[in-house]
Amino acid sequence: MEYVEKAKQEVVNDVTWNKAARLTKKGARALPAASVDYAVEKFPIIGWLPKYNYRWLLNDFTAGLTVGLMLIPQGLSYAKIAKIPVQYGLMSSWLPSGIYTFMGTTKDLSTGPTSLIGLLTSETVEALHGEPYTPSEIASAVAMMMGIYGMIIGFLKLGFVLDFVSLPILSGFISAVAINIILNQMDSLLGEPNVGDGAATQIRDIFQQLPRANGLTCAVGFTSILLLTALDHAGKRWGKKNKVVWFLANTRAFICLLLFTGVSYGVNKDRGDPSNFLFEVAEVKANGQEPPRVPSGALLSKVAGRSIAVFIGSCIEHTAIARAFSVRNNYVTDLSQEVTYYGVTNFFNSFFHAMGVGGAMSRTAVNSASNVQSPLSGLVTTAVVLVSIFKLVGTLYWIPKATLAAIIITAVWPLISSPRVFYGYWKTSLADFISSMIAFWVSLFVSTEIGIGASVGFNIIYILLRQVFARVTSVPDNRSELAISLDECRDDAPPRGVCPDTCIFRFNDSVYFPNAYRAKMAIIDTIQTHHTPAYSSSFAPEAESNWSVVAEKRVAKLRRRACINDPSALPPIRLVVIDFARANHADSTACTHLKALVAEIKKYGGQGVNIRFSGMSEYVRQRFVRAGWEIVDGDDTAEDGDVVVRVYSTVTAAVWAPRQTGSASSVGGSEKMVMKQASVTEGAPGGQAVYKESV
Repeated sequence: MEYVEKAKQEVVNDVTWNKAARLTKKGARALPAASVDYAVEKFPIIGWLPKYNYRWLLNDFTAGLTVGLMLIPQGLSYAKIAKIPVQYGLMSSWLPSGIYTFMGTTKDLSTGPTSLIGLLTSETVEALHGEPYTPSEIASAVAMMMGIYGMIIGFLKLGFVLDFVSLPILSGFISAVAINIILNQMDSLLGEPNVGDGAATQIRDIFQQLPRANGLTCAVGFTSILLLTALDHAGKRWGKKNKVVWFLANTRAFICLLLFTGVSYGVNKDRGDPSNFLFEVAEVKANGQEPPRVPSGALLSKVAGRSIAVFIGSCIEHTAIARAFSVRNNYVTDLSQEVTYYGVTNFFNSFFHAMGVGGAMSRTAVNSASNVQSPLSGLVTTAVVLVSIFKLVGTLYWIPKATLAAIIITAVWPLISSPRVFYGYWKTSLADFISSMIAFWVSLFVSTEIGIGASVGFNIIYILLRQVFARVTSVPDNRSELAISLDECRDDAPPRGVCPDTCIFRFNDSVYFPNAYRAKMAIIDTIQTHHTPAYSSSFAPEAESNWSVVAEKRVAKLRRRACINDPSALPPIRLVVIDFARANHADSTACTHLKALVAEIKKYGGQGVNIRFSGMSEYVRQRFVRAGWEIVDGDDTAEDGDVVVRVYSTVTAAVWAPRQTGSASSVGGSEKMVMKQASVTEGAPGGQAVYKESV
């Protein structure tokens, strides 16, 4: 009995068991309300539709129509990349836009087949060649696995795992994918009969067979490229001034497809068998949308491992596009919800013999330029694609393969990062340059799965080795240990009496690819929680920018947690100090995300916001300088600008230094002073942010 009683006391007094019990009780109390909020979050249309302005209908209809006309040739082209019958590209394209209307959190994002997904899917199709499955069945199975992975991460809000793929890795990976796509299209562009697989083999075969290229095929292909390029340049030069030129430029793929399909029909219709045609045609064969069918379990098990690279590449691309356009157009997107949508749409779309889908940069840019006002435009896009499936398939039979190849090549060419980008990684961080090169060369000449796996593995090993071989710096004098400790902690706490318009943030560890984005969002969230925005001529009016309720819901939730009952009484933001005293390392990804942070703070608080760094070591400072930042000392006479950031030795010096622009804030008197501090640590995955507020 003595042992039993002792065991009971151990359990009663155990810190871990008590903590688990408290969290369980707290979770049980919050579960009903949290469940309702969670369900509503999964369908953002519930929040924004009641705010919809009927005057937006024309913009949404025009944008949906334009994107739909782009999606027809792109769907066909990207199915060709995936090495499945091209009609399945159309069958992949109609459902995603419709689902996005209900589940999307951006007004700009256009989803559907993409070149990246097409190439990565084609590798799985080739790997399972000879198995008793058709290419379209394999592509659908890959799409379902993409959906399953996306739903797991999205519903459980595990998106931070994607942060382990750094920006340099993405640059190398996507560049290699784009080059592979172009190489895969050269046989169709040139009419060369026997081009093998693999980048090295393809390059050799293309040059060996140039004398046997089909002249008419080359004429169609290169004329298509010339037309597409000319319309693109015309749009960039005159599109803003002339709506007709803008529309022609943005529907150039559809116009090119229509023109050369007409030419193909005119010269080939009386030639009988397709083998007698002057050049190869797509031979689209379909009778509307095929009945839905679930991929077999045996096939899913075969593609499960190979689908991981497709999921990682396309999901990161999807969320990056959503994030970029939400920042550009002054609203907030919920990336966790975007991953949930990505998973749901791929899962259900796979029933319709579809390849995987995700966000597409070119269509999203056109959607945004069309002044789209809400995700409602997706219903129009869905209608356009359905009409093409049921009414235009016979016409699409005559599309020249060379024209499809030209559309693909001109679409993916901008995805190749310039040598300047990789040279920037070389200048900023040797480790980042090596990881980008591993991703590029291995993905180009071996396989994309091994390429992304090897580069991520290299980054993880590099980070572990940094911890093993941590640097120890010596003290340059013979001061006592007490004196050294006092000097080190003299500026550890931010100064008392800080103005209400000031925020101070401290990184408690290195800032690099796993935590850089979350650190950025921690700072943005704190500023938006405790400060009001300063709308100016460069920042759209609140009624226009907040078409989406995601931003206001997020900020409202953060303010409730901070017990802020009167948001109108919050001060503006005038000074932001970021303390690097404990950050001994930064990489290219951190430099990129913090550059975006500076832009977002100035967009929210106005161009008059002072942003200052403090306690930055020479090692970290040089990383930022080599990444293109203009870092100056606090007392430097250089004028502040978008790329100029002042660095001070301590937080105190940064706070009390004269402001570079006028500020209405004052210090002292009986005014209530509030100081907010956000410490970004690596105690949680991806660098969780911890907020503290003292009055």
